[in-house]
Amino acid sequence: MAFTACKKEKEDEVNSVDKTGSIETELSVEHLDNTDILITKHKIWKDKKLFKEIIKKDTIPSLGDTLVGGEDSDGNDHIAKTKKDYEFFITVQ
Repeated sequence: MAFTACKKEKEDEVNSVDKTGSIETELSVEHLDNTDILITKHKIWKDKKLFKEIIKKDTIPSLGDTLVGGEDSDGNDHIAKTKKDYEFFITVQ
């Protein structure tokens, strides 16, 4: 049975980065069995060249499971169990 996943809208997604002098950061969470992995990626841009890329992975506790609704390829509604996602709140100084 295949489900069509609901694509989440990315709030305030940046389509281009000023590479003359900026830090581009990406945060994501990879779900494992009983834990999650927080992945932090930084790209440091200077003079339109990638100066350095930093990738850090940290083990964090899983939030457990949740139920989500979905639709199969025949248009039938189903409920499926999936991992709960963390919400991200970013403060930039």
